[in-house]
Amino acid sequence: MNMPRPGVGEFDLIRRHFQRPAHPQAPGVALGIGDDCALLVPEPGHTLAVSTDMLVEGRHFLAGAEPTHLGHKALAVNLSDLAAMGARPLGFTLALALPEANEHWLAAFAQGLFALADAHACPLVGGDTTRGPLNLCITVFGQLAPGQALRRSAARPDDDIYLSGRTGEARLALALLLQEPWAVQACGAQALEQHPQLQQRLDQPTPRLALGRALAGVAHAAIDVSDGLAADLGHILAASGVGAELDLSALPLAEGLQPLTAARRLQCLLNGGDDYELVFTAAPQHRATVATAAQTSATPVSRIGRITQSPGLRALHPDGSSHSIEAQGFDHFG
Repeated sequence: MNMPRPGVGEFDLIRRHFQRPAHPQAPGVALGIGDDCALLVPEPGHTLAVSTDMLVEGRHFLAGAEPTHLGHKALAVNLSDLAAMGARPLGFTLALALPEANEHWLAAFAQGLFALADAHACPLVGGDTTRGPLNLCITVFGQLAPGQALRRSAARPDDDIYLSGRTGEARLALALLLQEPWAVQACGAQALEQHPQLQQRLDQPTPRLALGRALAGVAHAAIDVSDGLAADLGHILAASGVGAELDLSALPLAEGLQPLTAARRLQCLLNGGDDYELVFTAAPQHRATVATAAQTSATPVSRIGRITQSPGLRALHPDGSSHSIEAQGFDHFG
């Protein structure tokens, strides 16, 4: 399988940009790039956690996206899944379809990819390249102690609901990039320059791995917020057979969202997506332990509601009124 440019074949591309012979082998990797399969060795008695995410140009990111940021995000969205399970990374594979073998693009992509991989001790152990529309597919491998996985199906009535970081900034950044009138009129044409963290949250999300591991044995259920807070919390509720009440006044609000109307602000907070924060549940008696987990992982955490016995998701307003929330998160086939 050859790449389109004469003299630049698949194995040459891999050797130039993705093999790193100067880097020592990670403890959990018995065999990395260079054979038919990678060999991973979880610690004795540990469970293997595996997740795959695909990013497609025009569907998950805009054409012409900065390749360094794209390398970061491609891995970050997968590491976020490990965080939501409370797992520690072991390694990852990369399947990459490219319209052409652009050396400058590949070098920048690899720079962003490996910067994040090295920060979390998660080496590249294999993959594949081919010619085609730009498509990035990463499979990440992690490990965790048996019985410690933070599963979607474990939420219990009266659990507190927590959110790491903030939601909504990535959605607003995308709206500003696309020059959607509601965003530009409210925030101004220079909003991305005035609030650079908006685009950073879209392009370079932070996987909450340290928090996820700190919550093992403490939290009951967890999920990462990729499609929108309401939609992803809804997955926990459906899997656990419970409902929830969200305290709207407890949702952390980024400065960049403040110029929006109340309705647009709430839409970004609840249904924006691309946040890659963790939403999780824990028993009220564990509030101090959750606070310690947030502190030790250097991750802001907010208590935003509670799990209810009755099904459905409701929003609580400061005046005591409430209304049902209909999730309108990202749908890959919508």
